[in-house]
Amino acid sequence: MTKNIAVIEGDGIGIEITAEAVRVLKKIESKYNHTFNFHYVEMGGCAIDKYGTALPDFSLDVCRKADAVLLGAVGGPKWDDPTAKVRPEQGLLALRAGLECFANIRPAKVYKPLADASPLKASIIGGGFDIIVVRELTGGIYFGESGRDEKGAFDTERYSMEEVERIARVAFKIAGGRRRVLHSVDKANVLESSRLWRETVARVSKEYPGIEVINMLVDNAAMQLVRNPSQFDVILTSNMFGDILSDEASQITGSIGMLASASVGGKTGLYEPIHGSAPDIAGKNIANPIAAILSAAMMLDMSFGMKEEANAIDRAVNSVLSDGYRTADIAGEGVAAVSTSEMGKMICERI
Repeated sequence: MTKNIAVIEGDGIGIEITAEAVRVLKKIESKYNHTFNFHYVEMGGCAIDKYGTALPDFSLDVCRKADAVLLGAVGGPKWDDPTAKVRPEQGLLALRAGLECFANIRPAKVYKPLADASPLKASIIGGGFDIIVVRELTGGIYFGESGRDEKGAFDTERYSMEEVERIARVAFKIAGGRRRVLHSVDKANVLESSRLWRETVARVSKEYPGIEVINMLVDNAAMQLVRNPSQFDVILTSNMFGDILSDEASQITGSIGMLASASVGGKTGLYEPIHGSAPDIAGKNIANPIAAILSAAMMLDMSFGMKEEANAIDRAVNSVLSDGYRTADIAGEGVAAVSTSEMGKMICERI
């Protein structure tokens, strides 16, 4: 099978971790007799410096024509001015919108070898932690009308029924292949947009009989994630709530460097680790590449239908971790850490 992959290394550690994800994909390519054509394009701070825009039109064009997009990370202190007219994050928002990626899918699970790295007590995490957060990605407060006047500022949270319906269907389909329990998280006791959200999810649920829907307020969900995380399986929520809850979930796993994500909805899926560009460790070959590698595995599964290949990567990651190898972020006290490239090489060897 031949597939075209647009690769955006981005800024900071994005360059290093993406290199290891590509290394793993090349191993899959060889072992399973596929052909992956990698097309490198620029986005983020590096694109601002070179072209004056975070996402040049030609970069977006390459991404639209690809079968999938693999992204490292963007941003850094050099471009971290909230008042700047052009910022790296604008490129990310434009890319998601340009690819019509309205659904962000973020798995978070504790690998057994890393159970001790979780900040939660063993008595809490012992029940298991393997969830998927389904976050609406192109609506809500991040895309609503905003502005300032002499007295203050405002940002508008708005959702249409159609936007809620389509993200709900994505979550229900995922829940149908798992434990058939869906937590829909909102703030319906206060926000009118959340009341619309809850009503719409209830209506869509009738299309998926047999899936239990549990409505939960976002403040309670944040508390329950650390009190009793094993109760969750699939969480469906809005753009801003999903942004916050998925980062909370990532910390339960022990390191944000372990968490992959997929943004889907249109013809071309976007796959990226949920962490940032970590400029403080960029260029030191110490970043954890596992989130980027697992993002590549999600790409194989969700965009290319290569479930066997994706599972091979997941097993390889688990094997390396089971043998005690760790990058600095998950090494723990007294444990020697391996480098970014060493971790990528070992995972390749076990596929």
